[in-house]
Amino acid sequence: MSVFKVASRYAKSLIDLAQEHNNLDEVKTDMDSVVSVIKTSTELQAVLNNPIIKTDKKVAVLNALFADKVKPEIIGFFNIMAKKGRAELIYATAQEFIREYNEVKGIVKAEVISAAKLSDANIEELKKAIGEQINAQVVLTNKVDESLIGGFIVKVGDRQLDESIQGKLNKLERHFANLGV
Repeated sequence: MSVFKVASRYAKSLIDLAQEHNNLDEVKTDMDSVVSVIKTSTELQAVLNNPIIKTDKKVAVLNALFADKVKPEIIGFFNIMAKKGRAELIYATAQEFIREYNEVKGIVKAEVISAAKLSDANIEELKKAIGEQINAQVVLTNKVDESLIGGFIVKVGDRQLDESIQGKLNKLERHFANLGV
C-alpha cells in the first residue's frame, strides 16, 4: 500500500477522533506545529525514518518533543503509530491531516504569483473574489516572480488563470508561430 494511502487512513482516524472529542480546530493547530517541527528538523526525520532505531526510543523522542506541546490524544496517536512500526509516516500523516481538515472545513488553498508583492488589500480582494467564484473559504499565498513583468497568475487546485504580461506575450508568440509568421 502506498505511503499516501496509509497516511490518509491514519489522518482520517485522527480527524474522526478529534471530531468525537469536539476539538478538531485545536488538534489542527497542534498538527500545524508538528509539521513545522518535523519539517525543520532533519535529525527528527532521520530518527523517525530509521528502521534500526528501536520503537521505544522513537516513542521517547516523540514524547520529549511533543508531550507538553500537543493534545494528549495526538501524542497517544503518534505512540501507537510508532509501536506499529509506522513512525516514518507521522510527518505524512500530519500533512494529510491538515489537507483533510481543510477539506472538512471547506477551505481551499490558492496561490497568486505576481511580478511584485501584492498589498494586503489586494490579497484580501482577490481572496474574496476567488472565494465567491468557487464558493469556499480561501487561504491565499503570494509568491513573487519578477519574470512575469506585470500582472499575475492565480492557481487554485489544478486550475490556473494566467493574467501576466509574460503569459500574454507567450500566447501571442504561439499564435504567430501557428500562423507561420
